[in-house]
Parts: sequence; C-alpha cells; structure tokens
Amino acid sequence: MIGVGVIGVGMVADIHSRALRDIQDIARVVAVYDRDTKRLNEFCSMRDLPPADSLESLLANPDVQAVIILTPPNVRRDLVAQAAAAGKHVLLEKPMERNTAGAEELAEIARAAGVTLGVVFQHRFRDASIKLTQLIRDNMFGELAGAKANVPWWRPQAYYDEPGRGTYARDGGGVLINQAIHTLDLLLSFTGPITSVTAMMGTTRLHRMEAEDFVVSGVKFASGAMGAITATTAAFPGGAESITLEFDQASAHLESGVLVITHHDGRTETFGEAAGTGGGADPMAFPHDWHASALRDFFEALHAGRQPAVNGDEALKVHRLIDAMTLSSREERTVKMDA
Repeated sequence: MIGVGVIGVGMVADIHSRALRDIQDIARVVAVYDRDTKRLNEFCSMRDLPPADSLESLLANPDVQAVIILTPPNVRRDLVAQAAAAGKHVLLEKPMERNTAGAEELAEIARAAGVTLGVVFQHRFRDASIKLTQLIRDNMFGELAGAKANVPWWRPQAYYDEPGRGTYARDGGGVLINQAIHTLDLLLSFTGPITSVTAMMGTTRLHRMEAEDFVVSGVKFASGAMGAITATTAAFPGGAESITLEFDQASAHLESGVLVITHHDGRTETFGEAAGTGGGADPMAFPHDWHASALRDFFEALHAGRQPAVNGDEALKVHRLIDAMTLSSREERTVKMDA
C-alpha cells in the first residue's frame, strides 16, 4: 500500500479523489494540502479526507511515499523540487509545465533525486485507446499513410474570466496546452514522432483571452505519413475530439471512447463504449475511470520498480510538439523537429 499526498484541490481534484477511492487496494490518501485553507477544509470535509496543516508537514510525513500535484503549471517547479528533495515520487496532472524548457527541468529534478515522475494523460487508458495501440503494435493494418486529429471544444467566456486562465504566465498558453494536449499525446502514441510542423493559431472574437483558442496545423511524421491537426475552444456547443488514422488496409476512427475500424475488404469492427470527454461548457463532464486506470498504472509501477506508462520523458514529446506548433505560427514558417 502506497501512502499518497495530494497537493491542490482545484477543478480536477474531485476527479482524482473519486479515482483514488477506486484504487484503495494499492494506494491510500494520507494527507491533502492547498494553500487556500477554507477551500481545503471544505474539500476534505465533503470527502472525508485528512487535511494537512502545511506543505512542509505533508512532505515530512513518513507515511507519504508519493504526491499527486494538481496545481496550475506555473507553481509546479518548486513543488516538484521540494517533493523530490523529500524523496517523494511525483505524479503530475497535465501539462507538466508551461513550456518544454520548464518540463525538461522537472524531468531532470526527478531524475537527479532518484524519484519517479509520472504525468496524467488518462485518454491513453480508455479501452478503445488500449485496443488501437495493441492493433497497431501487432501491425494489423499495414503502414500508416495519414492521420487527422480534431478537438472541436467549447468554453464560455466565464471559463476564461478566472484570473490567469488562458494566459502564458500561468497556463503556458490556450487550447493547445490545456485542452488539445490529451489528443495530441494520444496521437503521438499511435503514430510515432513528427518531423515537421506548419501551424497557424490565434484568438477568435468569441473569447477575451491572451492565448490561442483556435489552431490548425499540417504535420509530417517520421514514418513519411502526412497529418492534420485542428483544435479550438470556440466551437459551440462543443463536440467530441477524434483521431482518424489511414493505413494501407484499414481506417481507424477513435471518438468519444469508441473505436471504429473500417477494413478495405468491407469489414467493420467496433470497440469501446461512448462517454463524455468534457468538450462542452462543463469541462468536468467525463467519467473518473480513466484517471483511476492512469493512477493505478503509476502506483503499480512504483510497486514493481518500473517506469509508469507516461513518465516525464514520454510526456516531453507532446510538449515539444506544442512548442513547435506555437513557434511555427509565431514565425509563419515550417518548423523541423527531431524524430
């Protein structure tokens, strides 16, 4: 049994509390901390969880072997450094940090301290995602020819009225690093690395915010396949994100947790169950099961002495893609990436 400290009780904390209840056979919450004492006590009282009176006391607790950090990315660096110095393994909600340089620093801090760093990309743990990963690994469809990723989400202005949200200083950007990052990470897990990016991004008249709410991009993969990425939070009322992969022998379409395989010989196969993904006005309108699976993988990795499915180095791949897309749009040019 691994003792867990939770740091931060913002929007996503309830999803994590429900996920942690589902995996009590492998992990238990020892303490919860948030710098807003009133919010902390209300959160813990409603869920019968033990609040910590300070970050220092949580990190000094010998019963805490790992921490889950749920804060905005602009305060991650010091928290990871303190946790690593205390010998605690660290699981981060996405994104790791606001940009690749910050994310690389977190990975190095954990590596130097000898602690495990994991990142929550729960879309990898949906049944349909796991099935498609297996089929691709088994080379069931031939070579990849093309790929499309689409994130047609909606966020009302009230969402961006929260101080710091949609800013570079706190969040590191807009739709790419906050919403589309899940789909981009999943896309890369299926396709392998991207070698060049040509992107355009901006803010529509539907939102008052600093960062982007609309992105389009063409990409080329190391395999030679071509791809297209679109992402927005200005698509009212919001729809499900999707990934479509075109292979030599079949097309694979993943949407709302359902995978549809259309074979060139006329056969069609369907896997998974439909579920909300938070694409509309309520960003928390999705089940906690995927988080539970992601957390279980992290804690099982600690038990087994292996790396989790999404460790710091793995999560860096999507950060590098997002930075390349941002640079491409800013400088109006194609950006080359290392394979």
